[in-house]
Amino acid sequence: MNPMSKVLSARVLPDDKYNQILLSNVYPPDWKNPEPAPRYNLVVIGAGTAGLVTAAGAAGLGAKVALIEKHLLGGDCLNVGCVPSKCLIRSSRAAAEVRNARQFGVSAPGGGEVDFPAVMERLRKLRARISYHDSAKRFQELGVDVFLGEGRFTGPDTIQVAGKTLRFKKAVLATGARAVHPPIPGLAEVGYLTNETVFWLTERPERFAVIGGGPIGCEMAQAFQRLGSQVTLFHNSSHILNREDADAAEIIQQAFIREGIRLVLEAQIQRVERKEGSKVIHFESKGKEDTVVVDEILVGTGRAPNVEGLNLEVVGVQYSQKDGVLVNDYLQTTNPRIYAAGDICMNWKFTHAADAAARIVIQNALFFGRKKLSDLIMPWCTYTDPEIAHVGMYEREAQKKGIAVDTFVKRLSEVDRAITDGEEEGFVKIHVKKGTDKILGATIVAAHAGEMISEITLAMVGNIGLKTISSVIHPYPTQAEAIKQLADAYRRTLLTPGVKKLFTKWFAWTR
Repeated sequence: MNPMSKVLSARVLPDDKYNQILLSNVYPPDWKNPEPAPRYNLVVIGAGTAGLVTAAGAAGLGAKVALIEKHLLGGDCLNVGCVPSKCLIRSSRAAAEVRNARQFGVSAPGGGEVDFPAVMERLRKLRARISYHDSAKRFQELGVDVFLGEGRFTGPDTIQVAGKTLRFKKAVLATGARAVHPPIPGLAEVGYLTNETVFWLTERPERFAVIGGGPIGCEMAQAFQRLGSQVTLFHNSSHILNREDADAAEIIQQAFIREGIRLVLEAQIQRVERKEGSKVIHFESKGKEDTVVVDEILVGTGRAPNVEGLNLEVVGVQYSQKDGVLVNDYLQTTNPRIYAAGDICMNWKFTHAADAAARIVIQNALFFGRKKLSDLIMPWCTYTDPEIAHVGMYEREAQKKGIAVDTFVKRLSEVDRAITDGEEEGFVKIHVKKGTDKILGATIVAAHAGEMISEITLAMVGNIGLKTISSVIHPYPTQAEAIKQLADAYRRTLLTPGVKKLFTKWFAWTR
């Protein structure tokens, strides 16, 4: 198997000064595990977002906390997820902006040539810079006992790591999830990339295949296409991003086609083989068989929870290989002394979801709180260009629950700032409970939809309806003004024929 397809441990390629800084922070080679305290209020296994937030929050409140990590502190977000992917996406956006500069009356000599090694070096530099926030040293300074090594339960209140035994009052599982690959014959032998290894690249693959048309696959497909690769995107459905709002997904699909990404939809990959230094993908699409020759293959088809090696049976924690650790609404496992948070137990596999869950765990585990996961109103964003951001219910979900809705849509082609920005493709769509201004859900498609969705999320959390948003002054011109314009549209629905008739009589009387 290609070594780049293996799970990360304490190794990151290439071995340059930036990755050395990264490792010195998140897996310091000279780290010495402390002597365990007699007993910990909380032992956290896993130092991704959920684990870090839990450990820091609990220690800040005065609890005695131990944090265990066998790979890299920072987890997916810092090392192989949010941080490096957004660095790559920003570079790809810059390349696209240069190529499209002529429409703004700006000449770009050379057409925006991409220096791929420099793009990846910038990624590694910024990741290294950010890594201190998740470093072993910083968490030690916060009062957390940091243990590097593989933690496993050895008794009802003990965890062993690197030959040391930690006693706990409560424990938290936050070991996250990892990328998995579909059982395609020849794929493992030929070698492939995942989100855990794609950022190790130092040379641009001229021909690049992406398997999976979900958020990760789509983000990386567009980024690599814009950075100069010829991308072929395979997806087993008839449309990319098929779990999203259909109108939103269609905008992204058409953007991909215009940018030259080859979409192979309803795809069934039959086998992969190596031939003359290249990788040949044999597939069937819509009843026709074909092949494509590429230099690299990125697999973005799903994730599996990291439940192996924890010895969960010893402490009576139920789990499955598919869904991870079983938790109740309070994030408590089947062992009431052990909690879980993040990708190991949640359907929302986002950094901000792990953060929110960690805060629930702190309150429930340490203070007998009754905070519920189901009470969270969770936004998310797919960072294509334009972005898709969503919060709450889709219309199809409301219908399935028997909830009648009114839907308000504002297209960006009708918003002044979007017109001046040359970013007219997109919309704001808000669903309210029929006959009311109560917001049930929203989807935004815009260049920076992820920045815009928080206004709607805040309104939903604060039980603020469209009527109130209509009274909020938005700076002109901004693309977020589209939200206010939708709220104004709702207000106009209150002006029924009967109300208009009353107004007409009033104005006639006051003349």
